[in-house]
Amino acid sequence: MVAPLIAPLPAGPRGPLPARADELPFPLDLRRDQTEALHAQLARQIREAVLSGLLPGGTPLPGTRTLARTLGVTRGVVETAYAELLADGTAQSLVGRGTRVRDETPAPAPDAPVGGAGGPGWLPVLPPLPVDGPGARPGLDSRVGVTGTATLDRRAWRQAWADAAREDVSGDYADPAGEHRLRAALAAFAGRQRGLGAQAEDVLVTGGTLHALNLIVRALLPPGSRVLMENPGYRAARQVLLDAGHEVVPVPVDADGLIVNADTPAARLVYVTPSHQFPLGGRMCLPRRLALLEWAARHDALIVEDDYDGEFRYGAPPLPPLAALAAQTGAGGRVLYLGTLSKVLTPSVRTGFVVAAPPLLSRLVRARTLLDFGPPTAVQAALTHLLSGGHVDRHIRRSRRWHAQVRAALTGALNGLDGLAHLGGIEAGLHVCLHLHPAIPARDVAAHLAAQGVHVTTLDTYTLGEAPNALLLGHGGLSAAQAGAGGRVIAGAVRRCATRAGVAPYSDA
Repeated sequence: MVAPLIAPLPAGPRGPLPARADELPFPLDLRRDQTEALHAQLARQIREAVLSGLLPGGTPLPGTRTLARTLGVTRGVVETAYAELLADGTAQSLVGRGTRVRDETPAPAPDAPVGGAGGPGWLPVLPPLPVDGPGARPGLDSRVGVTGTATLDRRAWRQAWADAAREDVSGDYADPAGEHRLRAALAAFAGRQRGLGAQAEDVLVTGGTLHALNLIVRALLPPGSRVLMENPGYRAARQVLLDAGHEVVPVPVDADGLIVNADTPAARLVYVTPSHQFPLGGRMCLPRRLALLEWAARHDALIVEDDYDGEFRYGAPPLPPLAALAAQTGAGGRVLYLGTLSKVLTPSVRTGFVVAAPPLLSRLVRARTLLDFGPPTAVQAALTHLLSGGHVDRHIRRSRRWHAQVRAALTGALNGLDGLAHLGGIEAGLHVCLHLHPAIPARDVAAHLAAQGVHVTTLDTYTLGEAPNALLLGHGGLSAAQAGAGGRVIAGAVRRCATRAGVAPYSDA
């Protein structure tokens, strides 16, 4: 007889149920103070004893009356537990032999972890995903990618969800490409905001940029394809490609965008952020755009255009998307345009879209069908109301004015760093890039700021090879007052690190 793990305890309304140690062939500990029902506790504990090998196949289980009397519960509790074990195949009931552990239950392998906690031995080891942590000091969190909702029209937001809740949700599964009304609204939105000529049939609704890229990888790229990416560039997109087994070739960028020349290798696809290069913030000039389109035509390659922060411009004239230029030059079938509402509204909507030529879009829709059969209809209905009612356009205008003031406060606080640092990427987007003097390591400044509760980001994880000596300063979630205060703290940290490094202000960088 196997000794129980618990000793008999006095009966009580909320304590362990009484048990006689000499009558239990396996350890049991039923408690009335648990949310789990008594019969479920009993069935679970017997099942665990079987899986651990404590109760081998063929072991008889106590009679229902005996076990009920021993545990101090009603017979119905034990009968219900046994019925559950019989139903899931843990136990069997034989005429004249009572209830026992199923005969063919295999014994666990020696020294084998129950359930394979470590997973199969052939699983490859994956690198950890870098995650920006929150700042410890309120108002000085300069993470990249954070957006605020200060300019969101709460009344319009609530009304959109109320309207969505009144819509009929009965019927079949939704269109995996997205509801036609939302696709039409997104096509019109891309036309108004970005000058992109598209129809509803050219649009696929996605769960955001990374979801779209995963669909592209799944639907369009042969295994082991070579892909070009900006360097530095969007690290999460790079990891999507690497995890899928593709070869990622870094291509340098400068203030005018991706550098494509005679030395640029052939590839199946290139991933670019031409409207606001991430993370350096430059805008791809027209000659570079034309060179990229020519390269794609020469090598029969696809272009993924991530229109990152394309809606947020500050005084600079808007540049049309690469997809629009490609359509004018007859290369529209090569460009997949990725847009998102997560930055425009709030990340909580988790909605983006792809605009692509029919041969490409049909493959993406097929992949979407096999993946999750389309986006949630309620979210689509609410976003359709916001887009069709002009609320998103008005929100963008308010946000652009708000972020322009925030950016002016941040850059104003950093303007006194002549010779120590200079700003880049200030014409668009929700972050700026602070390039530091070579003798002032970005990591040192970031560590100095972290000690003061100010979170900034270096370019190490965005870069393959040696990273630019710069800091990324996000301002999407800040007010003008917070950005100004944060900018002054950052400027002070740069000056202190410069003094330590022996770099005098106003010297040549």
